[in-house]
Amino acid sequence: MLPPGETILLTLRLAGSIPARAGRELQQQRIAAQEAARTAATPEAAQATTRRADKRFFADFDALLDAATVGGIYLEKEKIAEAVAGEMLMLEEQGLRVPCMVQTTNHVHAVLHLPASSNLSLYKALELLHQRTTAQARRLLRGQLPPEADFWQTGFHVLPVLNGLELARIRQYLLAHPTRLHLPARCHNWPYVYDAAL
Repeated sequence: MLPPGETILLTLRLAGSIPARAGRELQQQRIAAQEAARTAATPEAAQATTRRADKRFFADFDALLDAATVGGIYLEKEKIAEAVAGEMLMLEEQGLRVPCMVQTTNHVHAVLHLPASSNLSLYKALELLHQRTTAQARRLLRGQLPPEADFWQTGFHVLPVLNGLELARIRQYLLAHPTRLHLPARCHNWPYVYDAAL
């Protein structure tokens, strides 16, 4: 999923955080754009068209998440937010680098880098993160989340980071998230932002 030496922008979101119809429409648009890319004159043009479609999908997907019109906003609860942020940063102890991360009230974006020497499975690491944070959230919510309800949306969204210039743009975008969304300060600033050198 994440080849050693690669960098991605990962998005995890709470269950039900995007209206179902809007999510289906976004997926259909993405599929149509990817199919259109297959008719491009050259492999390079096809790759560029696919990349534009992926970036457009991410922007529209993130706008839906930022609007927070449906689903829970459990990550605004301090103890849950701290548990999730702590688990995200624990990925560093498993061998992933987390150069940048931001957590909003219903989703998390993180830039992840898997060093070339690593044999870590991103999928397994994130599956464990989902399990641990769900268990902690259920304890903290004590009955506010029905037993049959999921905490996290199944799966996650990944956008490969192709180069240093793109990484710089992504970091700038993520670090501006709390201000753009008017997330409340705890002491001085919204605290669930992390930025470290790659």
